Amino acid sequence: MWHDVRTLNTTTNALLGVLVLSLLASGIWWVAQRPMFTLKTIRIEGVGETILRHVNASTVRTTAVPRIKGNFFTANLDTVRTAFEAVPWVRKASVRREWPNKLIVTVEEHEPLGTWGEEGKLLSVKGDVFTANLAEAEEDHELAEFGGPEGSEKEVVARYRELQAWFKPASLAPEGVWLSGRYAWSVKLNNGMTVELGREASSATLKDRVDRLVKIYPQLVTRLQDRIESVDMRYPNGLALKATGLKFGIEGKKK
Repeated sequence: MWHDVRTLNTTTNALLGVLVLSLLASGIWWVAQRPMFTLKTIRIEGVGETILRHVNASTVRTTAVPRIKGNFFTANLDTVRTAFEAVPWVRKASVRREWPNKLIVTVEEHEPLGTWGEEGKLLSVKGDVFTANLAEAEEDHELAEFGGPEGSEKEVVARYRELQAWFKPASLAPEGVWLSGRYAWSVKLNNGMTVELGREASSATLKDRVDRLVKIYPQLVTRLQDRIESVDMRYPNGLALKATGLKFGIEGKKK
């Protein structure tokens, strides 16, 4: 081997290459550890022109910052993102570096639509269940009430939007929507009336039932004023109605 010049040259070059790479890696590590690359600023901004309303410096300091390790080069951006997504009100976060010692975190906040279930949780306009301060959520508008089986959140929000449109001709609006464990729908309206809509036999079932109620509603109001407590629309050709001091129905098999 020692008389094989070609092999010796190849081995020498390989060792020199390893040495150079080792020195380069050591140099990069040394530079990366310089104080100038210690993270000094974490800037939080909303998506686009959105102004953040609920995510504040105090919450970030106590919830996210303690979980951020490393400097400009070594901080794991996925870990930083996860830390910010654990902050109350944060729906989604993205992180990027800005030379030489700054992280920019873009945050999308939850927009509350109502409460979910009986555990004090909130439901966003996008159908996400989250936990946050209820008083803060009620600052802009009164929250609707929602409930349903686990995994039905987005379906309930979509149904709420449909019910808003369906009841609008009668100048009524839903204030609460619930989907039972048997997948039957009920809605509370802004006049205090609760409406049982039942299960969907077809894609048109609930819309047809709401349309029947909207059509007859002016007559009911004329006769009963604001005494109506609940209406059961789970009948093919009628309804059952409960009002203060009165209860009656139109016969028909309930569905």
